[in-house]
Amino acid sequence: MRPDVHEWDQLTYAARGFMGIETADTRWLVPPHRAIWIPAGTRHVELMYGPVSVRSLFLATAVTRQLPRTLCTFEISPLLRELVLHVCRIGSLDRRIRAQAHLIAVLVDQLTTVSDVPLQLPWPRDGRARRVAEWLQARPGDPRSTRALAKMAGASARTLERAFSVETGMAFGEWRRRCRLLYAMRLLVRESSSGGASSVTDVALEAGYASTSAFVSAFKALLGVTPGEYAARARV
Repeated sequence: MRPDVHEWDQLTYAARGFMGIETADTRWLVPPHRAIWIPAGTRHVELMYGPVSVRSLFLATAVTRQLPRTLCTFEISPLLRELVLHVCRIGSLDRRIRAQAHLIAVLVDQLTTVSDVPLQLPWPRDGRARRVAEWLQARPGDPRSTRALAKMAGASARTLERAFSVETGMAFGEWRRRCRLLYAMRLLVRESSSGGASSVTDVALEAGYASTSAFVSAFKALLGVTPGEYAARARV
């Protein structure tokens, strides 16, 4: 899939389903009711995990100077959601039209108040560490130890841990937990969207957690809600 590069800043809101964004060194997940901010000039690939419904706005950099110049994902407020949907219904906004200029101002003002939600997974550059990262992203429930994974990739455990720490800014264990949680989010959304009744325990086990309580605790620490609450919101 060919990367996209836009001259304008991009705001994409996931109304339903689960989408992803990949850059050269980071993988981002955008679940339902979240949004991602992609600054102009960012080379990226958009991925859709099953049926999705998204809305994207493109804003001229002349009106977004105070907004971040790096990618970020965030919870979208009810007001910001309605603004995005309203602008999409209009089709485009013209700053020379007074009412539309006000809409742009409110939209930008709302974007300055959002809080970043850590839904990104930094990617290592080292070839051995990258092989482990790709293996775990495809099999997050793999129970093998750090030493065993490092051996599979042709490295020592110490070398693997150093590569992740230096190149992703995360300890390997932390990176692995984030990978498992993001995978669990996808499972919860998939089951909610299809009307399935997979239990939190089933998701915890598939994501590699030995106990449901450990999974619930880690999930809430990252997202501020329990897996059950998250799944319920995804159905709305």
